[in-house]
Amino acid sequence: MTQSFQPTIVALSSAPGRAGVAVVRISGARTRFAIETISGTLPPPRIASLRKFRDRAGETIDQGLLLYFPGPASFTGEDVAELHLHGSQAVLAAMLSTLTALPGIRLAEAGEFTRRALEAGKLDLAEVEGLADLIDSETEWQRRQALRQMEGALGRQAASWRSLLIEAATALAADLDFSDEGDVGGPLQETAVELARQVLASLRQALGSFAAGERVRDGFVVVLAGPPNAGKSSLLNALARRDVAIVSPVAGTTRDAIEVRLDLGGLPVILVDTAGLRESADPVEIEGIRRARALAERADLLLSLRAIDSPPFQLPDAVRSIAIATKCDLGGAARDGELPVSAMTGQGLPDLLARIAEMLGTSQAAEPALLTRERHRQAVFAAVATLERAVEARHGHNELVAEDIRVAIRELERLVGRVGVEDVLDQIFAGFCIGK
Repeated sequence: MTQSFQPTIVALSSAPGRAGVAVVRISGARTRFAIETISGTLPPPRIASLRKFRDRAGETIDQGLLLYFPGPASFTGEDVAELHLHGSQAVLAAMLSTLTALPGIRLAEAGEFTRRALEAGKLDLAEVEGLADLIDSETEWQRRQALRQMEGALGRQAASWRSLLIEAATALAADLDFSDEGDVGGPLQETAVELARQVLASLRQALGSFAAGERVRDGFVVVLAGPPNAGKSSLLNALARRDVAIVSPVAGTTRDAIEVRLDLGGLPVILVDTAGLRESADPVEIEGIRRARALAERADLLLSLRAIDSPPFQLPDAVRSIAIATKCDLGGAARDGELPVSAMTGQGLPDLLARIAEMLGTSQAAEPALLTRERHRQAVFAAVATLERAVEARHGHNELVAEDIRVAIRELERLVGRVGVEDVLDQIFAGFCIGK
């Protein structure tokens, strides 16, 4: 379906609810008709114009700013307009009702503006995913990583990889077309394999950063573990700066994991309070302890807690961990390697936060990861596998090497949405707001 036959779409593009200003966005072939109908005349392109907007009966709906972006130099590649209105429910309801009553104009579906931008070639699939992540970002590191994706970092790198592989494929094709001897290697084949080897090394490097990129996007899991009454729930509440978990002197109060999302120095962290680890005959508490141990094994970082006046505590075969002596306001001395803290007074909490950031291994100077989603990892992993066959081939058959390179090129095209991504589009755009 060409863009000229698509219905024109309209939606609230700003956040719903009462606000000082709300933005209504229109995109499609009938955008100009809609503007002229509700405001009288077309404004100069890309210049905010103060207008009165009227309904079908000629009654004024509101007065606000109107911007017009003629296609193809617009977000969607179509004619686009933005109405900046007063953000009351009554104004928005009247405006949307007036616009959708016009022929050929309907309310947009979730993510439909961005989907049209993708279909018009304004964004590639990785940039679309970056835009979605930017909208959902909660911390500084998530914002930086999403912005890098939205600005096309992965698309540019994929284009560079693809360009080198096309050069390699061209060299192999020339060798096949002009060689007097079948299946005979030579300078052209060596050139092609060397280019493939360069791309393979770069792909492996990008693949190695995937775990960090996924964690920045989804959050680092930090688990608090220790015996009953070690101060886990109190520390969780202190770090969250609100009462998240019930605090009680009764052992076994926490039965199930309690999660809270935090922004620790720009890092997205999922802090998990768990059941106290001890021997118990209570089947519910036993299940809570089992889950606590399982969470500790999978955590990115373990906070191993004990009260400063209690015996030593150490989880066997623990992941990366920080040993913490809690309740240091009661007196007593921390053991070697322990960080003394008090949830009551706040003593040691800044040092603990700094240590958590250090242990998670993310430097503020580090560059955000290229690969941030499982889809990215799968496409790059598949390209790596085929290029490994190409550069390690000992059979001397250029046709097979060329096929491996062709498959790798196709995987990189899949990465940025050039081929074979229809099955993931609906899932991606379902996460967008209506006006995006």
